Amino acid sequence: MDTPTPFPLFPEDLMVLNAEEKPFFDASAEGRFLLKSCNECGKAHWYPRAACPFCHSIDTCWITGSGRGAVLSWTVMRRAKVPYALAYVTLEEGPSMMSNIVECDLDTLRVGMPVELVFGQANGVVVPRFRPVRVDGA
Repeated sequence: MDTPTPFPLFPEDLMVLNAEEKPFFDASAEGRFLLKSCNECGKAHWYPRAACPFCHSIDTCWITGSGRGAVLSWTVMRRAKVPYALAYVTLEEGPSMMSNIVECDLDTLRVGMPVELVFGQANGVVVPRFRPVRVDGA
């Protein structure tokens, strides 16, 4: 019998990394969360790409993300073998990214819920996930 995974797996053909994403996934494998930021307008952006989506400058750099954010929207995939949450998380740095919310009762998710970064694996690639912020070491 297969052991169920708490994370949805990505098809292998979707996990082809390009040169723009490679530093992000390399850092994730080391437990570091990187974002792209524009040196011209100063805005952070997600997903990693060379040109700023706000001012179109190619003067961008990698910054270390805080790993903190808040749930913007979510859905729970209850028909999966193991139910999981897919959510948009608005990062402290500004951009919103799609990820999974893990390590919680899925019925407790709320818009605005503070979350923090945890890394998980999908098909051997380390990817960012989020869990509710733990209060008082809970």
